[in-house]
Amino acid sequence: MSKALFCPTCRKVVLATDEYFPFCTDRCRLLDLGKWASGDYKISSPIQDPDLLEELARSNKHNRQNDDDVN
Repeated sequence: MSKALFCPTCRKVVLATDEYFPFCTDRCRLLDLGKWASGDYKISSPIQDPDLLEELARSNKHNRQNDDDVN
């Protein structure tokens, strides 16, 4: 018996053997991708790794400096 889930976009039942699993169609897959790309979906757990936090802080500072240079 094949595993079944609900499509995360439209909630139709999708079998694990379906072509676009876990989505029911390519359209639903692309709609989901678009939501990630536009920032509608976010992973909101806090960052615990101090090295990664430092790297992100340096990257943000660098990006702000570049934005100031352009404007």
